[in-house]
Amino acid sequence: MRIQTESISKNFFGTPALVDVSLDLAPGQLVAVLGLNGAGKTTLLRCLSGLATPDAGRVLLDGAPLDRESEAQRRRLHFLPDFPALFPTHSILRNVSAMMRLYGRDEAGAEQRVVAWLEEFDLLPLIRKPLAALSRGQAYKAAFVGLLAADPEVWLLDEPFASGMDPLGLNAFRTYAQAAVQRGRTILYTTQILDLVERFSDRVLVLDHGRLAANAPLAELRRETGGMTTALEALFRELRAPV
Repeated sequence: MRIQTESISKNFFGTPALVDVSLDLAPGQLVAVLGLNGAGKTTLLRCLSGLATPDAGRVLLDGAPLDRESEAQRRRLHFLPDFPALFPTHSILRNVSAMMRLYGRDEAGAEQRVVAWLEEFDLLPLIRKPLAALSRGQAYKAAFVGLLAADPEVWLLDEPFASGMDPLGLNAFRTYAQAAVQRGRTILYTTQILDLVERFSDRVLVLDHGRLAANAPLAELRRETGGMTTALEALFRELRAPV
């Protein structure tokens, strides 16, 4: 799915969260969204998902304006927050089943795939436990299995590397995310961990006080700077400098 934003802006109580942000993202990319605290990273994902409405500008999905009431559009994307907003009193199994029904993925054979994912994320012994009884990392893994089961075209992930997942969960997350991109899925994830971006992105977006400070493919940044992490560190030092 092609994702575009046309000069979107968003304010909260008079404070700008996004300012005139324009993007054009082709399908099949792994996009890192970087920025300091309060830069507008989560707000951008929420606007792309339809959970928040821009005060100005618009979001386009394959050229069509994003319609929050469109079930067909909602099924094409999914926003996974850093603290998953699932059904806390329901079991892992019921939560994943709900995602499959919502996204129309409860076809024959789906159960076997879900069991394999639950086993890989070390959740199979916990499938009947309510989410409220799980650790933060376990809850995030359960939500991620739900995302895999839903298989949307666009993944919008808020701070997945700060989710509390254990190393095995993080490795499985990377593997499945990269495989999804190879299948043409588009993944945007927020982070402040610069050293992992070079190993886990095709494109880098940097937000500064709601404005788009950088937007470039990883390969281009490497060519221009000779070392992307160094370039990003320099950019972040510049953003932190007093005005």
